Amino acid sequence: MLVANKYNYRDNLRMAATAPVENLKRTQAERTAQSDALMLDAAIQLIVQFGASGTHLKDVGEKAGYSRGLASYRFGNKAGLFTEIVRTVGDEWLQELGAAVRAENGLAALLAATDAHYHFVFEAADRIRAFYILWFDSIGPDPALKNVIANVHERRRRDVEAWITDGIEFGNVRADADVRAIAEQFCASIIGIVYQWLVAPQAVDQIQELHAGLKQQMIGALAVPPRGV
Repeated sequence: MLVANKYNYRDNLRMAATAPVENLKRTQAERTAQSDALMLDAAIQLIVQFGASGTHLKDVGEKAGYSRGLASYRFGNKAGLFTEIVRTVGDEWLQELGAAVRAENGLAALLAATDAHYHFVFEAADRIRAFYILWFDSIGPDPALKNVIANVHERRRRDVEAWITDGIEFGNVRADADVRAIAEQFCASIIGIVYQWLVAPQAVDQIQELHAGLKQQMIGALAVPPRGV
């Protein structure tokens, strides 16, 4: 997993743009991390263009500027490659989310997370598109990818539940909120919005409205009612 290396995915891509002479100064681990990042980026481009079924390991290696067999050597098979993409982009999203939410909890955390998701979708368009193409493709028979997606979904739901629970404890979320049901609704809404974006990526205004609508739903479900109501 690339995040275990000294450099993360974005850093690895930056290294790829440096002068070739610098490659001679890097350790083997750094060169491996860089080539892995380039192959992941190539795979993302191929998935966006041809879909998961139309993406092949030999093409990934060649598009990244390496041999036809390097992707197979590094990732084993397509399932291994796709799993690495989901993990890498998922970790990248969690970093963005953590920066956006920071110390917020309750309703404020959900609103900040919704805004962060909207910006992340458009700022990391190809990575997010590939991520969710694989997400929806995971309903197929491949158990490895399905398990990774299930774990990502579970982590999301637990985070949302924790935000809501903390909000109840701090008094900025209504005490009778159904934590589990609202967390599931929030996560399902995010997936639905992304599906709409995949179908019509040019409909920027509509995607923005859907995110705004989700925020209004969360306000209605979680906001503490005025006294006497």
